Amino acid sequence: MNCKYCNSDLAVFHTDMFDNRYGYPGQYTMWKCHDCDHLSLEGAFTPEMLQELYSKYYPRKHLDINAWEPFEKVSGLKAWFGGLKSAAYHWIPANVRILDIGCGFGQTLGYHQNRGCEVHGVEADDNIRRVEEKYGFNIKVGLFDPEQYTPGYFDYVTMDQVIEHVTDPVASMQGIAKILKPGGKAILTTPNAKGWGVTLFGKKWAHWHTPYHLHLFSKKSMKKYAAAAGLELERSITITNSEWLHYQWLHMAAYPKPGEISVFWTPNMPRTASQRLKMKVLAGIHRLKINYLITRFFDALNVGDNSIYFLKKPM
Repeated sequence: MNCKYCNSDLAVFHTDMFDNRYGYPGQYTMWKCHDCDHLSLEGAFTPEMLQELYSKYYPRKHLDINAWEPFEKVSGLKAWFGGLKSAAYHWIPANVRILDIGCGFGQTLGYHQNRGCEVHGVEADDNIRRVEEKYGFNIKVGLFDPEQYTPGYFDYVTMDQVIEHVTDPVASMQGIAKILKPGGKAILTTPNAKGWGVTLFGKKWAHWHTPYHLHLFSKKSMKKYAAAAGLELERSITITNSEWLHYQWLHMAAYPKPGEISVFWTPNMPRTASQRLKMKVLAGIHRLKINYLITRFFDALNVGDNSIYFLKKPM
């Protein structure tokens, strides 16, 4: 097998990977490109399969619409120490026209709207309809389709932890390039294929998120994929939410067998006495801010678990 965009050889990186969060059936192989270090999961998902995957297996069906609130602006030392600017929406100025692809439960839409933006959203998870019906946001339910928008319409497009989910990243980026104004920007956040966690945690790294994550980018592969789509990689940084490392330890403490549902990732699942004890100990360690210090250290070396890519459409 060869890399789709480098045409370099692919090598098996991990075998027998499975959904260790929500119990979606199947086992999968992760491949690595020799040239650009891009990681890709073997799997053939149709748009219908993806919509079922997110609507039935993702936990947003448990979210309470009455508890919905827009995200708030963060800044200062507390935001830095917590890695709170790890999400793409924090990098969007006020009073612009923006499309958020993969808007989740819609909290980013409220954030942008409150800052004077004209905001649009796309979400594959059918549970977003509850937010759309109650708050009247402009949301398209399903996969991103650039033909549904006027070319050159948006100042910004964001994909927060989304590009790794799409079956054809270059096609998605080409669609983004089409609807951006000349000079417009796309801001993408995604787990880092060259981050420290990939090496240390092996197959138990929480951000493999098999089979939902189909592509994991290195800086080199993102630059190649973006160029193939007509976008320029302006810069990349790693900023990782300090909660991620806490989730990593909890993920390992509740690691399920293939076909089982993780008691950590799914709300209201019964936990064994051993699992409860481990999680209590990990919560105590987290309160000591040790995870915060470790996360800030690796982000300072630019090998954190979360990459932020700033792409620009040429003038």
